[in-house]
Amino acid sequence: MITMPTVIDDLPSGLGPEEFSARIFGTAGPRTGGGLELAPFRGVRFVPETVGDLASVTMPPYDLIDQPAARLLMASGGHNIVRLNMPRAAGESYHQAAELLRRWLAEGALTVDPGPALYVYEAAGEGTVLQRGLIGALGLRAESDGVVLPHEDVFPGPVRDRLALMSAARANLEPIFLVYEGGGDTARIVDNATGTHPLLDFRTDDGLSHRLWPITDPALHARVSADLRDRQALIADGHHRYATYRALQARHHAAGDGPGPWDRGLALLVDSTRYPPHLGAIHRVLPSLPPGTALEKARTVFHVTDIHDETAAFDALAAAPRPAFLLGGGDGLHLLTAPDPSVLGRTMPAGHSTRWRGLDTAVLDHVLIGGVWNVPENENAIEVVHDDPSVAIARARRTGGTAVVLNPLRVEDVLAVAGGGERVPRKSTSFGPKPRTGLVLRLLEPGSDR
Repeated sequence: MITMPTVIDDLPSGLGPEEFSARIFGTAGPRTGGGLELAPFRGVRFVPETVGDLASVTMPPYDLIDQPAARLLMASGGHNIVRLNMPRAAGESYHQAAELLRRWLAEGALTVDPGPALYVYEAAGEGTVLQRGLIGALGLRAESDGVVLPHEDVFPGPVRDRLALMSAARANLEPIFLVYEGGGDTARIVDNATGTHPLLDFRTDDGLSHRLWPITDPALHARVSADLRDRQALIADGHHRYATYRALQARHHAAGDGPGPWDRGLALLVDSTRYPPHLGAIHRVLPSLPPGTALEKARTVFHVTDIHDETAAFDALAAAPRPAFLLGGGDGLHLLTAPDPSVLGRTMPAGHSTRWRGLDTAVLDHVLIGGVWNVPENENAIEVVHDDPSVAIARARRTGGTAVVLNPLRVEDVLAVAGGGERVPRKSTSFGPKPRTGLVLRLLEPGSDR
């Protein structure tokens, strides 16, 4: 019997991220009898002969794009995927985005592949393969199944937003990104596929080459299925989209729709033993917190070292014992180290492992942001910048706010926390390189995967 008790529409308002995440990730789904599943589907792709250079119609993941960048992408070409994935940047509704998707299909700007396939995706730079994995339709699983492991909590707002878009478009517009410890048959199949001419091959402004190969042989699909069945995957990027997949699945089953394409979601699965991911930091910008106030209050808990040179400050942060942070936004930079143990003891929440309580992002959230600074935990009060600390500092200076630069978490800490049934604080990790949005889409209509 299928039970889908948690429908996002029925959840009470005001849920915090931990409870909301527990409801969404823990929702029981259809029992398939399988473990990790990556199924073939009929991919939807841009037609270069119609839309032109694929670099001009694809984009980074939506959560890396702010409104000015979205408008710039829209100006780069009439068929950029941003018009489907972030239509509000152009003042359009999600219903209009859905109509545009169907119009592009009807006009031949997008095409549906003739049969189901798994797709090998490769991102490479200067002769070095940075990432190679398999895009397919990921079978959705409750967290308690121990098959697909989230490592971050999610907020209701972004999930409701993506759910509104996904429901209107009836499509998965970009893949989430997962890693698993493989080294088996799937890795060989993925590497062997790249010996043929790619279906897509283009270079983006960041210098990366993006290539895509289809795997259409049912015998190879069966081998992938057998190899993955007993494995476990970690969500590296796309927690809000995976939560949206789960919410959409729950909505369809609550409506009596039964099994369908909503029981899977578009995903890139990378063998981390073959192609280890890059793990970067996600820095914070607090626009409403003046840097002088932030520094004065931080001194009550941390030892502060003033540093004026940016490169020297970044080097000092990287070498500092954890937890450590770098404050910027005003004149100079300030390294925070050696927090008061008594403050940590009474501020860090109980019920977590010692490893979790020592994570930089956990200390930042509970001791600084929620403690001495008393900044509300929402998207308006806390902005994020992936990887580039200089960008975070410059943004803080423009807004008169405070930037908090962090060291990246260690991969072994993330895996250990997730494997122990815990989640690192939201926006703790920036795994990469992230798959390019617009390479391949997936329709959510009965029969669309066959």
